[in-house]
Amino acid sequence: MEDQSKALHFSQNVTEFIQLAADFCLLLENTSQFRKKEFIRKLHQLLPLLYLKGSLLPKTESIFDDDNEHFVSEEEWFHIHHQVKQKLAYHDEYPEIFDPQTHEDEMQSTASLSDNMADIYQDLKNFISLYHVGNDDLMNDALWEVKMNFEEFWGQKCANAMRALHRVYYGADDLEEEEEDNQQNPNLEEIDTRNWILTQRQADYKDQ
Repeated sequence: MEDQSKALHFSQNVTEFIQLAADFCLLLENTSQFRKKEFIRKLHQLLPLLYLKGSLLPKTESIFDDDNEHFVSEEEWFHIHHQVKQKLAYHDEYPEIFDPQTHEDEMQSTASLSDNMADIYQDLKNFISLYHVGNDDLMNDALWEVKMNFEEFWGQKCANAMRALHRVYYGADDLEEEEEDNQQNPNLEEIDTRNWILTQRQADYKDQ
Protein backbone atom coordinates (compact mmCIF):
# COMPACT_ATOMS: atom_id res chain seq x y z
CA MET A 1 0.00 0.00 0.00
CA GLU A 2 2.85 2.36 0.89
CA ASP A 3 4.61 1.61 -2.40
CA GLN A 4 1.40 2.35 -4.29
CA SER A 5 1.08 5.69 -2.51
CA LYS A 6 4.67 6.62 -3.36
CA ALA A 7 4.13 5.64 -6.99
CA LEU A 8 1.09 7.92 -7.10
CA HIS A 9 2.69 10.82 -5.24
CA PHE A 10 5.77 10.84 -7.46
CA SER A 11 4.12 9.90 -10.76
CA GLN A 12 5.05 11.91 -13.83
CA ASN A 13 1.84 13.94 -14.01
CA VAL A 14 2.09 14.89 -10.33
CA THR A 15 5.77 15.86 -10.35
CA GLU A 16 5.36 17.86 -13.56
CA PHE A 17 2.39 19.67 -12.07
CA ILE A 18 4.37 20.46 -8.92
CA GLN A 19 7.21 21.98 -10.94
CA LEU A 20 4.80 24.09 -12.97
CA ALA A 21 3.03 25.22 -9.80
CA ALA A 22 6.38 26.18 -8.27
CA ASP A 23 7.34 28.12 -11.42
CA PHE A 24 4.00 29.95 -11.39
CA CYS A 25 4.31 30.89 -7.71
CA LEU A 26 7.89 32.04 -8.19
CA LEU A 27 6.85 34.19 -11.13
CA LEU A 28 4.13 35.93 -9.12
CA GLU A 29 6.41 36.38 -6.13
CA ASN A 30 8.86 38.20 -8.41
CA THR A 31 6.37 40.14 -10.54
CA SER A 32 8.10 43.49 -10.01
CA GLN A 33 11.36 42.17 -11.49
CA PHE A 34 9.84 41.54 -14.92
CA ARG A 35 9.06 43.89 -17.73
CA LYS A 36 5.35 43.93 -18.50
CA LYS A 37 5.54 42.09 -21.82
CA GLU A 38 7.85 39.42 -20.41
CA PHE A 39 5.57 38.90 -17.40
CA ILE A 40 2.52 38.52 -19.65
CA ARG A 41 4.42 36.17 -21.96
CA LYS A 42 5.39 33.89 -19.08
CA LEU A 43 1.83 33.82 -17.73
CA HIS A 44 0.55 33.16 -21.26
CA GLN A 45 2.86 30.14 -21.49
CA LEU A 46 2.47 28.76 -17.96
CA LEU A 47 -1.30 28.85 -17.55
CA PRO A 48 -2.19 26.42 -20.38
CA LEU A 49 0.36 23.94 -19.02
CA LEU A 50 -1.01 24.31 -15.50
CA TYR A 51 -4.52 23.74 -16.79
CA LEU A 52 -3.47 20.65 -18.75
CA LYS A 53 -1.51 19.10 -15.88
CA GLY A 54 -4.24 20.03 -13.41
CA SER A 55 -6.74 18.11 -15.51
CA LEU A 56 -4.44 15.07 -15.48
CA LEU A 57 -3.93 14.92 -11.73
CA PRO A 58 -5.14 11.64 -10.19
CA LYS A 59 -8.32 11.61 -8.15
CA THR A 60 -7.95 10.55 -4.54
CA GLU A 61 -10.15 10.40 -1.45
CA SER A 62 -9.31 12.54 1.57
CA ILE A 63 -7.88 10.75 4.60
CA PHE A 64 -8.24 13.37 7.33
CA ASP A 65 -11.55 14.76 8.52
CA ASP A 66 -10.04 18.16 9.29
CA ASP A 67 -9.34 20.74 6.61
CA ASN A 68 -5.82 20.92 5.19
CA GLU A 69 -3.44 23.45 6.65
CA HIS A 70 -3.27 26.64 4.58
CA PHE A 71 -0.01 28.53 4.32
CA VAL A 72 -0.89 31.67 2.33
CA SER A 73 -1.98 34.49 4.61
CA GLU A 74 -4.43 37.24 3.71
CA GLU A 75 -1.54 39.71 3.64
CA GLU A 76 0.38 37.54 1.17
CA TRP A 77 -2.70 37.26 -1.05
CA PHE A 78 -3.06 41.05 -1.12
CA HIS A 79 0.66 41.48 -1.82
CA ILE A 80 0.49 39.19 -4.86
CA HIS A 81 -2.73 40.86 -6.00
CA HIS A 82 -1.22 44.35 -5.70
CA GLN A 83 1.98 43.42 -7.55
CA VAL A 84 0.11 41.85 -10.47
CA LYS A 85 -2.45 44.66 -10.68
CA GLN A 86 0.30 47.26 -10.67
CA LYS A 87 2.24 45.42 -13.39
CA LEU A 88 -0.75 44.89 -15.71
CA ALA A 89 -2.15 48.42 -15.15
CA TYR A 90 -5.15 49.02 -17.44
CA HIS A 91 -4.82 45.51 -18.92
CA ASP A 92 -5.84 44.02 -15.57
CA GLU A 93 -9.61 44.09 -16.19
CA TYR A 94 -11.32 42.11 -18.92
CA PRO A 95 -14.94 41.28 -19.90
CA GLU A 96 -16.22 38.38 -17.87
CA ILE A 97 -17.62 35.34 -19.64
CA PHE A 98 -20.88 33.71 -18.62
CA ASP A 99 -20.73 32.19 -15.15
CA PRO A 100 -23.22 29.32 -14.76
CA GLN A 101 -23.42 30.02 -11.04
CA THR A 102 -25.10 33.37 -11.67
CA HIS A 103 -28.58 33.93 -13.06
CA GLU A 104 -28.36 34.13 -16.85
CA ASP A 105 -30.41 37.34 -16.88
CA GLU A 106 -27.87 39.12 -14.70
CA MET A 107 -25.50 41.45 -16.48
CA GLN A 108 -21.99 40.05 -16.65
CA SER A 109 -19.39 42.50 -15.35
CA THR A 110 -15.65 42.76 -15.81
CA ALA A 111 -13.19 40.42 -14.13
CA SER A 112 -9.67 41.03 -12.92
CA LEU A 113 -6.52 39.15 -13.89
CA SER A 114 -4.90 40.13 -10.59
CA ASP A 115 -7.85 38.56 -8.74
CA ASN A 116 -7.49 35.40 -10.81
CA MET A 117 -3.73 35.18 -10.37
CA ALA A 118 -3.84 35.77 -6.60
CA ASP A 119 -6.56 33.14 -6.18
CA ILE A 120 -4.69 30.56 -8.29
CA TYR A 121 -1.48 31.40 -6.43
CA GLN A 122 -3.20 30.79 -3.09
CA ASP A 123 -4.40 27.31 -4.09
CA LEU A 124 -1.12 26.26 -5.69
CA LYS A 125 1.14 27.68 -2.97
CA ASN A 126 -0.92 25.95 -0.29
CA PHE A 127 -0.67 22.72 -2.28
CA ILE A 128 3.09 22.68 -2.84
CA SER A 129 3.80 23.90 0.71
CA LEU A 130 1.79 21.02 2.17
CA TYR A 131 3.27 18.54 -0.30
CA HIS A 132 6.80 19.48 0.69
CA VAL A 133 6.11 18.40 4.28
CA GLY A 134 6.75 14.93 2.91
CA ASN A 135 4.13 12.93 4.81
CA ASP A 136 2.32 10.42 2.59
CA ASP A 137 -1.12 11.08 4.09
CA LEU A 138 -0.66 14.85 3.81
CA MET A 139 0.47 14.45 0.21
CA ASN A 140 -2.67 12.46 -0.50
CA ASP A 141 -4.94 15.12 0.95
CA ALA A 142 -2.98 17.91 -0.76
CA LEU A 143 -3.59 16.14 -4.09
CA TRP A 144 -7.25 15.62 -3.24
CA GLU A 145 -7.76 19.30 -2.42
CA VAL A 146 -5.89 20.79 -5.38
CA LYS A 147 -7.71 18.47 -7.81
CA MET A 148 -11.08 19.34 -6.27
CA ASN A 149 -10.26 23.06 -6.37
CA PHE A 150 -9.16 22.73 -10.00
CA GLU A 151 -12.52 21.28 -10.97
CA GLU A 152 -14.58 23.71 -8.92
CA PHE A 153 -12.50 26.88 -8.66
CA TRP A 154 -9.06 27.68 -10.02
CA GLY A 155 -9.41 25.73 -13.28
CA GLN A 156 -12.16 28.08 -14.47
CA LYS A 157 -10.14 31.12 -13.38
CA CYS A 158 -7.17 29.75 -15.29
CA ALA A 159 -9.24 29.24 -18.45
CA ASN A 160 -10.73 32.75 -18.22
CA ALA A 161 -7.29 34.30 -17.69
CA MET A 162 -5.86 32.48 -20.72
CA ARG A 163 -8.47 34.06 -22.94
CA ALA A 164 -7.78 37.52 -21.54
CA LEU A 165 -4.00 37.17 -21.77
CA HIS A 166 -4.21 35.95 -25.37
CA ARG A 167 -6.08 39.12 -26.28
CA VAL A 168 -3.52 41.32 -24.50
CA TYR A 169 -0.39 39.56 -25.75
CA TYR A 170 -1.47 39.41 -29.40
CA GLY A 171 -3.40 42.68 -29.34
CA ALA A 172 -2.58 46.00 -30.94
CA ASP A 173 -1.02 47.63 -27.85
CA ASP A 174 2.76 47.98 -27.84
CA LEU A 175 3.61 46.49 -24.46
CA GLU A 176 7.31 47.26 -24.88
CA GLU A 177 6.67 50.99 -24.92
CA GLU A 178 4.51 50.92 -21.79
CA GLU A 179 7.28 50.13 -19.36
CA GLU A 180 10.95 51.08 -19.52
CA ASP A 181 12.06 48.87 -16.67
CA ASN A 182 15.71 47.86 -17.03
CA GLN A 183 15.77 45.34 -14.21
CA GLN A 184 17.22 42.01 -15.22
CA ASN A 185 14.70 39.16 -15.41
CA PRO A 186 15.28 36.16 -13.14
CA ASN A 187 15.61 32.77 -14.82
CA LEU A 188 12.99 30.31 -13.58
CA GLU A 189 15.02 27.38 -14.90
CA GLU A 190 17.86 28.08 -12.44
CA ILE A 191 15.84 27.36 -9.28
CA ASP A 192 17.82 25.08 -6.98
CA THR A 193 15.36 22.46 -5.70
CA ARG A 194 17.94 20.00 -4.37
CA ASN A 195 17.03 20.72 -0.75
CA TRP A 196 13.28 20.35 -1.23
CA ILE A 197 11.87 17.46 0.79
CA LEU A 198 9.83 16.47 -2.26
CA THR A 199 12.97 16.25 -4.43
CA GLN A 200 14.79 14.19 -1.83
CA ARG A 201 11.88 11.77 -1.39
CA GLN A 202 11.43 11.44 -5.16
CA ALA A 203 15.12 10.58 -5.53
CA ASP A 204 14.89 8.03 -2.71
CA TYR A 205 11.89 6.39 -4.35
CA LYS A 206 13.66 6.14 -7.72
CA ASP A 207 16.66 4.50 -6.06
CA GLN A 208 14.56 1.71 -4.57
